[in-house]
Formats: sequence, C-alpha cells, structure tokens
Amino acid sequence: MKKEKLLMTPGPTMVPHEVLMAEAAPMIHHRTPEYSDLFTQLNKNLQIVFQTKNSVLTYPAVGTGGLEAAVVNFFSPGDQVLVTSIGVFGERVATIAKAFGLKVDKLAMPLGKAVTTELIEERLKTKNYRGIFVTHNETSTGAFNNIKAIGEVIKDKNILFIVDAVSSLGGLELKTDEWGIDVVVTASQKALMASPGLTFLSISDRAFEIAKTSKCPKFYWDVLKAKAAMEKPSPQNPYTPAVSLIRGVNKALELIIEEGLQEVFERHSRLAEATRHAVEALGLKLFATEGARSDVITSIKMPEGIDGEGIKKIMSEKHGVIIAGGQQDLKGKIIRIGHMGYVDEGDLIKTIAALEKALLEVGYTVTLGAGVTAARERL
Repeated sequence: MKKEKLLMTPGPTMVPHEVLMAEAAPMIHHRTPEYSDLFTQLNKNLQIVFQTKNSVLTYPAVGTGGLEAAVVNFFSPGDQVLVTSIGVFGERVATIAKAFGLKVDKLAMPLGKAVTTELIEERLKTKNYRGIFVTHNETSTGAFNNIKAIGEVIKDKNILFIVDAVSSLGGLELKTDEWGIDVVVTASQKALMASPGLTFLSISDRAFEIAKTSKCPKFYWDVLKAKAAMEKPSPQNPYTPAVSLIRGVNKALELIIEEGLQEVFERHSRLAEATRHAVEALGLKLFATEGARSDVITSIKMPEGIDGEGIKKIMSEKHGVIIAGGQQDLKGKIIRIGHMGYVDEGDLIKTIAALEKALLEVGYTVTLGAGVTAARERL
C-alpha cells in the first residue's frame, strides 16, 4: 500500500485536512454578500496573526509577488534603499529593487549568519535611505534575523521598515505594530499551512501615505486600489480573487488562532530544539551559527564526501520523507529540514529516523536510534 510522502520542506508545507476541505467547497461568485462575509473574516484573522491593526491586503500570488509589491508601491526610481542579505531570498529582494530602478546598497552576511544591528547602524551613518528591507527567516541557510532589535535601531529615523516574513509569519514571533514594521510580506504556503497561491501585505498608515507619491510603474500591485476595494461597504478585491485559496487560508488562520499564537511559537521552538539535538547526536554539524538558528527550519552540514542531494533522494524514494537540499553555492553541501506549519512530534521523529537510515546507506557511520532518542528526550 502506497502512503503519502511526509513533506518536511521549507515550503510548500503540509496542509491540514480541514483546510483542504475548505478549499474544495463549491465555488461562489466574488461579487456577492457571501464572499464579502468570507473576505471580512479573513481580514480580521490576518490582523490577529500579523499582530497588527494595519490593513492586510491579499493578492493571488506567491511571496515573490508580495515582495515586488513592496518595492513598486513605496519607492520611486532613484530612491536609495538598504537591503540586508543573509541568503538567496535577501538577494532576490535586491534584484527586484534594482529591476525597478532603485539604488540598492546591499549589506550581505556570510551564509549561515544573521545581520547585526551594529552593521546596520554603521550603514545608517553614511547614507540617507528611504527604506530598509530585512528577511526575517532565510530558508536557504536556516538563519533568521532579529527583527525586534533592528526595529529598535531604526525607530527614530525616517526610514520605511519592510520585512520579508514569507517563511516566518505564523511560525516565529513577529509583532508588526509593537516592533514598528511598516510593511510585512508573507505567503500562504509556509508556516500558515495552506496551499501556495496567496501573498499578504500588512501596511502601516505611514506606508500608505508614502504609496501616494510612489513613481514606480504598477497596476495589478497597486495597494491603494486594493485598500479602496477592501474598505467598500461590502469588502472586495479589486480583481478576481482566488476564492478557494482564500477559503483554505481562512480556515488555516482559524486553526492557528484556536491553538493560540504563543502556543504555536512554542511548538515550533520545541520541534527546532529537538531537531538540533538529534543532528548533534548523529555527529553532524548545524550550518547556521548559534544565536541565528531558525525555529522553522534546520540546516545541516554534510560530512566530507557525503552528497546532500543523495541523502535527500534516499529519504524521499526509500523512506517517504521529503526534505530540501542546498541552493546555489550550497547545493550538495547542506540539507534542510523544514518543521513549520502543520508539523507535530511524530512527523519529526519519522524524519530523523529516515535521516539516520539514509546516512547509513551512503556509508556514514551512525548508530541507529541515536538521533531519534535525542529528539525524544528533548521533546
């Protein structure tokens, strides 16, 4: 009997049955009271999970679309921005900003490390930036940035604070209003445990005012149009929404709220600690540096002579567990285990057991059960 594979990647992630059922409900028209009621409830639930009073806009797109929206709506060609990069997705933001004519000053860290507030403070002394882009959680390396501390550094400066929370929102603590974040971008298929296809932007009043002066070309991504449609007596989207996906993510948000935000964050932290202890018990090394290790994804260095792509293939084809390999320069050098969203202790134990078996198959000396035991003890 063939079973479904266990999806332990940094996105897309596993989707709860209730969410899948909500997505499968009969189609409704998007210009009806029924849809407006659904959209109103979605917006309320988004505000709870974003921890904000801001308007949260919804677009049919993946996270990269949301990041483009964050570039084109709040800046004009020639504006100077600071982009912090701790991996592939920080680099992506820099590429998007350059494509629209922004002058990008990039602050790049060695892979596996987080950006420091000291380095940001140094850059702020040298130039007047219109905005700063920060990746909260970098899935390509398993590192995360301290958004609260960065917010403290820039809170008294006239700089738009934009956070890529595509893989973190709903898994890592992110207090949008309290930490002074102007724009937060996330997507449906990561810690929000829904299907891919939706991106969300929380936007402060200050950012909406700045959007009125933006000169970057935009049509579909225009946040002022989206806000105006959402504020109608019967809330709407400016263009056809992804009705089924909105139903699904609304159910996922309800599940998160029912579990409790702090309980969700603690669950992710507990799973991350157990994963790290299991990795070390197997004699492997963690890739992200201590203090910067994410609670939603664990990156693991491959021992000399061991190809991470081979480990990934064996775990998927022989043991039914799908993990991620390294990207770009890290391909073959690391593997990445996602433990975000709809993941529990049993899923993690099965993943560690599969990792042990795969390591044995490629000739790495390991005591079967050592990682599983360490994980269980930590849990």
